[in-house]
Amino acid sequence: MPPYAPDALTRTQPRESQGELTPQAFVHHRPDLIRAALDGIPSDAVSHFASSWNALPADAYVKAERPYRFRRYGKFHLSEDGPQQVSHGPFLQAKTVNKLSGGVPRHFAPLDDAVATSLALRAIVGTLHDQLPGPHQDINACGIHQIRVTAVPGAEGDPAPEGMHQDGHRFVGQVLVRRDGVHGAQSRIYDLDRRLVYQSQLTAPWESIILDDRRVLHDASPVGVAAGADLAVRDMLLVDFFADPALPAPSPRPLSKGQSHD
Repeated sequence: MPPYAPDALTRTQPRESQGELTPQAFVHHRPDLIRAALDGIPSDAVSHFASSWNALPADAYVKAERPYRFRRYGKFHLSEDGPQQVSHGPFLQAKTVNKLSGGVPRHFAPLDDAVATSLALRAIVGTLHDQLPGPHQDINACGIHQIRVTAVPGAEGDPAPEGMHQDGHRFVGQVLVRRDGVHGAQSRIYDLDRRLVYQSQLTAPWESIILDDRRVLHDASPVGVAAGADLAVRDMLLVDFFADPALPAPSPRPLSKGQSHD
């Protein structure tokens, strides 16, 4: 399949009624989209944001002899002034969407304050929000996941230990931050009948995929070590967009870089 096909799913009808949904169920963006959002932010601030993946603690909910998955999490209200972090709490998914860890409140380490308030995060979240592939007027919250998956020779890392799945949110943004020494790690998208309809490797920093989580399933193939490398590192920023009745109603739209309200 061609690597960039924003309308790759238009031929696949979701099983639920179309209603107000657009035909588009995902978009795969070249790095230019987020690079443009980061343009104008001091380069050292962007570098500091990207390097924060070096300080992720091991994911205690992935059982393995060698820790290979590292993670931090935070929840945000999408206000007119951009994403505002709310009180830290557990991350919970339903058992119906995550048969491995669903139904279990997972207490991940919080985002560092410098990450939660960074201009880079604000720009990325605002840009992803602007590109959501479907109506999103009621979206007022997002979850931010910093995830690193590693591998060494003879021991792969699994980006999706739960297998083919949905996240249980409205939309999901997947942004590659770093890929070093990696073999494999194909991002894969399936229709609701579990048929593979799209796959591509995210290879360049800031390359991204945005999914309508209600209409597709997704996973990623294992992270292996490329020939000649001693360690593989794949850093991802995941942004879950959803409506939270416990938070204030959404603003007309969260501000992204370069935008203003009259």
